[in-house]
Amino acid sequence: MSKSAPPPGTGDITPQEAPVWNLLEESARRIYHLYGYGELRTPIFEYTEVFQRGLGDETEVVKKEMYTFEDRGGRSLTLRPEGTAGVMRSLAGTDAVNGMEHRVFYIGPMFRGERPSAGRRRQFHQIGVENVGRVAPELDAECISMLVHFLNDIGITGFTVKLNTRGVKADRPAAEAALREFFKPHLAEMCPDCQERFERNIWRILDCKQEKCRNVIAGAPNAADYFSDETKAYFKQVCSCLDAMGIEYEIDPELVRGLDYYVHTVFELTHPGLGGQSAIAGGGRYELTLPGINKPIEGVGYAAGMERLLMVRDSLGIVPPAPEPPKLFLASMGEKALAFNIGLTAKLRRAGIPVAVEVEAKSLKSQMRSADRLKAAYSVIVGDTELESGVAKLKRMADGNQEEIALTVEALAEALK
Repeated sequence: MSKSAPPPGTGDITPQEAPVWNLLEESARRIYHLYGYGELRTPIFEYTEVFQRGLGDETEVVKKEMYTFEDRGGRSLTLRPEGTAGVMRSLAGTDAVNGMEHRVFYIGPMFRGERPSAGRRRQFHQIGVENVGRVAPELDAECISMLVHFLNDIGITGFTVKLNTRGVKADRPAAEAALREFFKPHLAEMCPDCQERFERNIWRILDCKQEKCRNVIAGAPNAADYFSDETKAYFKQVCSCLDAMGIEYEIDPELVRGLDYYVHTVFELTHPGLGGQSAIAGGGRYELTLPGINKPIEGVGYAAGMERLLMVRDSLGIVPPAPEPPKLFLASMGEKALAFNIGLTAKLRRAGIPVAVEVEAKSLKSQMRSADRLKAAYSVIVGDTELESGVAKLKRMADGNQEEIALTVEALAEALK
């Protein structure tokens, strides 16, 4: 592999691809601001214990997928595999721990050493939100509504909202006992991972994607049947709020999400445009216990994989925006004209006009080929005559129409705007 090649599992975002990435980010910022969310930027890596304590030692992410290393001081650091734990670490020193509401969102790269799948490289990108501090079923529903709003804004339709409840910690012993009783006679026909999950964390079995295990899981009891009346009432209120918002959803008893911090509401959005790996976003309500904090921080949020969102847009036939071409191309005939055009180019750019100019002495024919290749909207040819008169011809490249124009920043900017 050459030294200039990207590391395995990562990919460049080229200038041709960047506009559609910017579209997603700009849409997220605009939509989330409507709901009162501000952007939070956390470090690319954190102390490893932030994720071990926050996500749970028995999760697949912590056990198998994190990129962890020691720095020169012998401290264990990890490239962030998801966004929530870092956000919670950032807010741990605020009044969020005392129940005051904080609304934040994040955009950026995440890292997991898992087997690459549809839209998931080892470096991938997420857009996520966190509503931290308060606990209310109405906030859970609003979070789902905001996600639907964002997806619709970027042109994505045809997705399914899947919904379930994980209950609270006090609900789980009875549910776990029922699951253990059901799965025990089937262990021999299940995958090695599920056999291990049976001993270490039985909830992880419900998240298994292997077909032979899915066939068994389909007959498992609904854990929610063993939850308290208070938990059931909480989930019922989430559903009532979604109904009032006109958001369609399916209740999926097998949906648990892959991280241990979830309580109460969990949700996932899937789309057929991705094939077998159909999840495009997911989240729920959670409680995280972080190093140095005596009580859990509570919140609700979600993350959407940007690569997968782009794949779904492609499957729907949505044409991505193209890079913006220059508004004007300045062609030069002679050294004096070239010097004049270089100065004029700088002034026009400061006036907000995208301009291109050939900075080397080349033939007029070669320069006009460059204007065509760049898809410039207009061109101006400057030579000795134009310099003397202070007037040139502004040519519209699409049809060749021309008009005389003064070679001043004010005149060109007015015509081009």
